[in-house]
Amino acid sequence: MLTAADLMRKHFDTLFQDQTTWQSLIADDLIWELPYAPSIGHPPRLVGREQVVGFVSEFLKATKDFRFYEVNINAMADESKAVAEVRASARIVPTGRDYDQRYVVFMEAHDGKISHLREYFNPATAALALGLPILELATP
Repeated sequence: MLTAADLMRKHFDTLFQDQTTWQSLIADDLIWELPYAPSIGHPPRLVGREQVVGFVSEFLKATKDFRFYEVNINAMADESKAVAEVRASARIVPTGRDYDQRYVVFMEAHDGKISHLREYFNPATAALALGLPILELATP
């Protein structure tokens, strides 16, 4: 059975390059937390395969040449958990802007599937690339 570290590697290798393989890695009841996403108007939490795949599909449509690099995955003593630091780059289609983001991702696995992700990213970087306001800074 794959460890969380193994699944994390496969997650980064397939999320934007091979949706069929990536979708085979995720649990039907996957929870994907995005604590900083509300500051750019995105949901803080995605629950279940349908919601997660829908969100990823929309992000795929909005990006070109998305790639992860500088991937540093750390296995934990509990093989069902892993954490990674990773960078990503892409071109944002609607704005034509470059996107270069740093992420910290925590993952939990259950029965050989990704069951929980918690992803931290810089919302200012995302807002600039996506042409979105940072909601906490917006004035009424």
